[in-house]
Amino acid sequence: MKVNVEQIALLARIKLKAEEKEKLTRDLGNILSYVEKLSSLKTDDVPPTSHVLAIENVFRKDVQSPQGIIEEVLTKAPEREGHFFKVPKVVEGS
Repeated sequence: MKVNVEQIALLARIKLKAEEKEKLTRDLGNILSYVEKLSSLKTDDVPPTSHVLAIENVFRKDVQSPQGIIEEVLTKAPEREGHFFKVPKVVEGS
């Protein structure tokens, strides 16, 4: 299969040396030959898949937590301000 490496290099906006062009032409030709071989496989009876394993989402029940949990947690905080933890400033500046 013929590959136009110069056109590809122009579109990719890269400069290639002569030996790089030869190697790239050979490598891309090999890749395209392999893809051509794959396209000859019979896949009519193969169902399409997006993943090899059967994956499904596992959801848990949305359970409302007890109302007093915020107060209970904040009582264990060294410092607090309203319903928030108060921590030392770690960023300098305005």
